[in-house]
Amino acid sequence: MTYHIRIKKDYAEAIIADLQKKDALEFVPEDEAFEVPQWQKDEVRKRIEKYRNNKELLIDEESFLNMLNED
Repeated sequence: MTYHIRIKKDYAEAIIADLQKKDALEFVPEDEAFEVPQWQKDEVRKRIEKYRNNKELLIDEESFLNMLNED
């Protein structure tokens, strides 16, 4: 499980350091934490190409929002 935290109090930083020493958590570089899987990149490229070649499938923002609110 991955969480992003903002430390708001000094004592919280000490608790986090203690948890890290006990191997209860680890810090992961941001670029590793947000790595987009290749399958997802491929799917986005496929969809972009689909809509470039089929502009009649596009809808405007207002229509999209109306569709969301219909349910």
